[in-house]
Amino acid sequence: MTFEWIQIPYALLTLFIVVNYGLLMTALIQKIGARAGRRYGIPIYQNYFDLMKNYALRTHITHGVMFYLGPVFRLSGGVGLLLFVPTIYGSVMFSNLSFAGDLILALYFVFFGTLGMALGAGESGHPHAAIGVSRGLSQVTTAELPFALAVFAVALQYQTLSITEIVAAQQGGFMNWTLFTNPLAVAAGMLGFLGSMMRPPFDVVLAPQEIPIGPPTEYHSSYLALMQTNRVIFPVAKIVVYMNLFFGGASNWPVFGLKVFLMYLFSAFVGVVFPRFRVEQSVRWFLVWAVPIGIAAILVV
Repeated sequence: MTFEWIQIPYALLTLFIVVNYGLLMTALIQKIGARAGRRYGIPIYQNYFDLMKNYALRTHITHGVMFYLGPVFRLSGGVGLLLFVPTIYGSVMFSNLSFAGDLILALYFVFFGTLGMALGAGESGHPHAAIGVSRGLSQVTTAELPFALAVFAVALQYQTLSITEIVAAQQGGFMNWTLFTNPLAVAAGMLGFLGSMMRPPFDVVLAPQEIPIGPPTEYHSSYLALMQTNRVIFPVAKIVVYMNLFFGGASNWPVFGLKVFLMYLFSAFVGVVFPRFRVEQSVRWFLVWAVPIGIAAILVV
């Protein structure tokens, strides 16, 4: 497809819808997790109040330019991933800024935010920043490896790097979904999906029960608000990629909302059931279980 300037307002509309849906869905998922632990959980509207409060705050503390560019890069990764991937199949309005090679660009955007946060943490001056960077890059790299193998298998299967064409090949009934035509690729991709969502048992970066420091405490005011905004955009954007590649995409917003919620609930369910891994356990798990399945998916294709 060719780029047209009229697509920009529609892409911004998509961003507006996803931000609000993400704010409500993440609060609902937190409430479901709390109820599983016999707690009440936060109100559904809590995320809106937190964002408004933090965006209104300012700081006089400085750690260097790169430290404060970290949240900007992190948010850019989530927004870029969302805007360069078609949201609604067959819709001119909500095809966003997708083009022929958007699958490769999506892979770059998935990793872009993590690298930005690593650079920001490196300038924080905190003696334990290197530990956080090593945790984050180790986790993300090993989690994205099976996903990359699954993406290569899907690209070979459909002979295209266009996400729109991949979704088009899955139309005609749910039996045409990649879930049924290439289950090994979907299995590898979904195992990597669990790690990329940074929920238990793969939340080794924040490790809230172990490390009382890190981005949620080092960053504050509007910089923390940028990270909170990314937390509602980036998971949805990644789920849109998985939905388009493996589950037939979405032809309208109700189907979009249902599929995104069910995939998000899948990661939340795994997080409630299983305790958190240590760093070496997480890396070993992906290399032993997820990566071989991804390799097998390529060999089968």
